[in-house]
Amino acid sequence: MFQIDYTFLVLLVLAAVCYFSNNHTVTLAILILLIFKVTPLAQYFPQLNKYGVTLGIIILTAAILVPLANGSIAIQSLLKSLVNWPSVLAIAVGILVSWLGMRGVNLMGHNPMIVNGLIVGTLIGVSFFNGLAVGPVIAAGLLSLLMGKF
Repeated sequence: MFQIDYTFLVLLVLAAVCYFSNNHTVTLAILILLIFKVTPLAQYFPQLNKYGVTLGIIILTAAILVPLANGSIAIQSLLKSLVNWPSVLAIAVGILVSWLGMRGVNLMGHNPMIVNGLIVGTLIGVSFFNGLAVGPVIAAGLLSLLMGKF
């Protein structure tokens, strides 16, 4: 008889749920993991696990900084924006979220069982509540709540 790979099936079901809930970024991420799983790339899972979040943060940060780097945001405009209350509040929320993020990374390192809940919660939020699995967007969401915008 043959062995059933339940993790493959779970990932496949999650990909389908994400696809049908129109969350194509998570669908693509899961499909990439499935490709890793069924090819010799599976040997790189430990490296992906260890460095994937850092690499993702680097790419996300670079994408956020593109308008500054390509000159579509002038330095003068950037400096002027720092004197209005939404921008000052954005700075404070950014500081808070980065501090909370570091606490979260430490918690996950010391209590790996928390990661399971985070995975399930993130997938539920992404799949059924139109959420995104990224930190800076959460910071912007908190900011929008503090500013009273929905």
